[in-house]
Amino acid sequence: MRLKRLCRYGAVVLTLVIVMVWSFMLMVVDDSRDDEPLYVDPLDRHGHARGGKRDLNSNNPLNRNHVDPLLDRNNYIINKQQSPKKLSGQRDGGGMNNTGAAAGGPSRVGLEGRMSNASSSDFKGTKEALKRAILEVNHEQRVLNLERFPRRSADSVVILVMVHKRMEYLRYLIDSLRRARDIDDALLVFSHDYYSEEINELVRAIDFCQTLQIYYPYSLQIYENQFPGPEANDCGRDVPKDVAKETKCTNWEHPDLYGHYREVRFVMTKHHWFWKLQHIFTGVRATRNHEGLVLLLEEDHYVAPDSYVMLKKMYQEKQKKLPEVNILTLGTYDRNRIYRDRADKADVADWHSSKHNMGMALDKKTWLNLQTCKEQFCSYDDYNWDWTLQHISKTCLKPPLVALVLQSPRVFHIGECGIHHAGKCNADELVGRIEGLLKGNQQFLFPSGDLVTAPQRRPARARQPKPNGGWGDVRDHTLCSTYGRETTGAGQDRMVVV
Repeated sequence: MRLKRLCRYGAVVLTLVIVMVWSFMLMVVDDSRDDEPLYVDPLDRHGHARGGKRDLNSNNPLNRNHVDPLLDRNNYIINKQQSPKKLSGQRDGGGMNNTGAAAGGPSRVGLEGRMSNASSSDFKGTKEALKRAILEVNHEQRVLNLERFPRRSADSVVILVMVHKRMEYLRYLIDSLRRARDIDDALLVFSHDYYSEEINELVRAIDFCQTLQIYYPYSLQIYENQFPGPEANDCGRDVPKDVAKETKCTNWEHPDLYGHYREVRFVMTKHHWFWKLQHIFTGVRATRNHEGLVLLLEEDHYVAPDSYVMLKKMYQEKQKKLPEVNILTLGTYDRNRIYRDRADKADVADWHSSKHNMGMALDKKTWLNLQTCKEQFCSYDDYNWDWTLQHISKTCLKPPLVALVLQSPRVFHIGECGIHHAGKCNADELVGRIEGLLKGNQQFLFPSGDLVTAPQRRPARARQPKPNGGWGDVRDHTLCSTYGRETTGAGQDRMVVV
């Protein structure tokens, strides 16, 4: 009897071992079946935009359902089911919240946790390591402060802030957002084109709403010596085309309208601006299904205490009475800022780049409409995103963009040190003047009742302004055209270019 019992127990144990081994083998086989990259890089390993012929015609592979990874076979691609090997200090993510955001709570999340040698304010590791870490952050999409703010309302606004490295200005912007009423209902997204641990610390310290950081993956910090950064064989800005042809510099065939060749520091802003919007509407899980407003701010903006409330009031007015409006604008460049009898009023006007580009917001319907003009946006010879947007509004969109603009601004520009500025800047003085303005008019903020809108003021038909140039290189056109591209096919998941 004892021998029979032992044999029976032994058979049971052997069966369990076989089942466990078989299950493990199935898991390995299943993982090996699906190594489709979720994130792919449209540049080849030399930093050039992929696609054979460098143009935007139908023969260009970048215009078909094909995108190739940049980083070849070096484990830099983040796969659908298997992420790259964790780097030092990386934390595991949680589940999904009700908005589709990856859960994770208010833990310290940033590139420094992925790089053991990032000990100073700027990243000190290799460019490949930084590139790899940025891809991980963009894939992980960790939303902070979910424990404190687990849910957002159906009409919550996504605030998308474009950040370079002017920390003094960014600090003022964050402080002003902290004082905005109902800001706890927003998702605050920071889109960076430069890694700085000091900036990461500032962003991670935010405790008044959900926050998320994303990184433009083709920044000059990574691509210092290869496209989209400068290359040794690039043509100089003022080299005559015949000389450029003789020397066979890289982009000799493609000067801009004025005969000048590419200047990297000017083109990168347009790249980042277009990428961040494509990524928010197509690549970020927390916002991919967001149909409402996305407010576009920059690091050198400053918001009024009732800015969030007024933006939602504007959107309600648009939905009820103004179907022709597709851009909402909170800022103005008018120096005559009056709040008495104007704080609850807004004008309807054709969108103009030099008047209506500060604190502008749009919803997904408007963004989808803009996608029909993507090729024109990416090929128009102007390095300014707003002048380019005005061009496609007038020549491609039917009807053109229409803006609802507050008569009393709720977004202000405090950054004197823009791309063309040389000299010392004094943010403290500018912020002091704005705070004095808001304090002196605080009784007019938060107006009750509906927004009062004036009839649309149609300006006299004006000539289309000349482009500024600086965007003649077809490598920029091709790279721009890859942002937000999705590839689908039989048995394949969606692939999103980051």
